[in-house]
Amino acid sequence: MVLDVDEVGGRVERTELPGGLRVLTETMPGVLSATVGIWVGVGSRDETDAVAGSSHFLEHLLFKGTGSRSALEIATAMDAVGGEMNAFTAKEHTCYYANVLASDLPLAVTLLGDLVTDALNTAADLESERTVVLEEIAMRDDEPSDAVHDLFAETLFGGTALGRSVLGSVESIEALTRDDVDGWYRRRYTIPSIVVTAAGRVEHRQVMDLVTAAFGSRLSGSARPAALRQGEAEAPTTPTRPTGLIRRRTEQTHLLLGSVGLGRLDERRYAAAVMETAVGGGMSSRLFQEIREKRGLVYSVGSALSHYAGTGSFSVYAGCSPKRVPEVLRLVREELARVAAEGLTAEEVARGRGQLKGGLVLGLEDTGSRMSRLGKSELSYGEYLPVREVLDRLDGVHEDQVRAVAADLLTRPTCLAVVGPYRESELDRL
Repeated sequence: MVLDVDEVGGRVERTELPGGLRVLTETMPGVLSATVGIWVGVGSRDETDAVAGSSHFLEHLLFKGTGSRSALEIATAMDAVGGEMNAFTAKEHTCYYANVLASDLPLAVTLLGDLVTDALNTAADLESERTVVLEEIAMRDDEPSDAVHDLFAETLFGGTALGRSVLGSVESIEALTRDDVDGWYRRRYTIPSIVVTAAGRVEHRQVMDLVTAAFGSRLSGSARPAALRQGEAEAPTTPTRPTGLIRRRTEQTHLLLGSVGLGRLDERRYAAAVMETAVGGGMSSRLFQEIREKRGLVYSVGSALSHYAGTGSFSVYAGCSPKRVPEVLRLVREELARVAAEGLTAEEVARGRGQLKGGLVLGLEDTGSRMSRLGKSELSYGEYLPVREVLDRLDGVHEDQVRAVAADLLTRPTCLAVVGPYRESELDRL
């Protein structure tokens, strides 16, 4: 099925294969490379406390070898053609991808297909990779600006799966067994939950043939693609607790102030994106101008929206010296309250729309971003929106819509996550 052909995006096509496997491609004739990704609709949100971190651990483990290739053979094959192969795990999905010359696309599909369908997940490999994952957790803990984001999620969403780090904890990773991780692989990496996307100098028929060969007999039966994730009914609507603290002797205090936000299918997400961009999304934003440019209180300050199935978050990040924290938080709260009460000016809304539109189009200049957009569209939204339609939706955002979403989003109860030299008893005054 052809989904789109225009001057902004390339030719986008989608096919559903037997067993429920979905394949999406975007043809970009003006490039010489291709990026292919295999997406699995499973992430840390699907885990229980007992197997926390399994999705990310498995992402590491799949590169250790398959029934037909060792880890060295996998790495050597990709290096020999100058390609890049990697993976990432998120709250709601996992992606394995490769960027290669278009002529090497068959190799990329074959290697990625092998990883996803025929991983060995041996006990010996699990033990060696366990150390690597623990080092990754330690690296996160050593970087306060990273640690505060996981702390914010925990403070906001509490003991739910969205509140846990994608990495898991030291305790959960140390407790995982080979049966835990391999069992997660066998149960979760099923054909209906998998999407293959490719972008660049590719032809849909060629990709279809390569995918059919890579997945072989697994492409059979009448199963349909997994249903679109809806989110849990019990997802928190207010922060689980008011504050979270990692006490550490740092020169800078790292802060995240925020609230429960909008789910990814909320029709107000375009107005919310314009609002967030004007409030804290760039150098012309209110927070940057008021706190950094006018007063010089911080090096970094900005806002962010995160969307999940059924819920999301709005947050403001700042890093500053401990003595400036009260003033910085006061200014952030005052600015958010002002926007909630008054909305934004027509000029700010227009600038926010323009920034988002330019960022969207400029962000699609490479094959990797196009491949990623296809995968997220299919797994997260269940549909592909042409770039021109997204641009039209952004153009349709007006001041009254921004004012309405700001009045809702920016008046919700907030929580505060802090990494710095504080005691729990000191957080109340912040």
